Amino acid sequence: MTQTSDNVTWLTQEAYDQLKAELDYLSGPARTEIAAKIAAAREEGDLRENGGYHAAKEEQGKQELRVRQLTQLLEHAKVGEAPAESGVVAPGMVVTIAFDGDPDDTLTFLLASREYASSDIETYSPQSPLGTGVNGKKTGEDAEYELPNGRKAKVRILDAKPYAG
Repeated sequence: MTQTSDNVTWLTQEAYDQLKAELDYLSGPARTEIAAKIAAAREEGDLRENGGYHAAKEEQGKQELRVRQLTQLLEHAKVGEAPAESGVVAPGMVVTIAFDGDPDDTLTFLLASREYASSDIETYSPQSPLGTGVNGKKTGEDAEYELPNGRKAKVRILDAKPYAG
């Protein structure tokens, strides 16, 4: 349920709280856990051939990158309400589209920042070609977007409703 515009990311209170909880865990208990893994691996001896040590250091690097990403995201976040159920495609909406020429070929996705991606539903960024093409369109309208090969694709908006989590 996010929308990125310039440097501002709009989040619902629920999304903000979820990301803040992740940041708190990663910058607190998770740091302690990874430091303990590194210390235990260091005790095993020669660091040049210590797979456990190198794996723990790599995990630490990924964790610290995520901490920086979340910190930056939350510093620039604005908390707002979820979009209204108006049938107009907007960030925070679950959108169902049909591809031109085949009404049975449909795709349902969440139009939101990748930071809010979940395993429950595929997520497309509002800045993606598809996201840009459908954003602002109403249910029943056609939209067009550019494919990676430079060609245009058409879709019809079948449904747009607020994401319920």
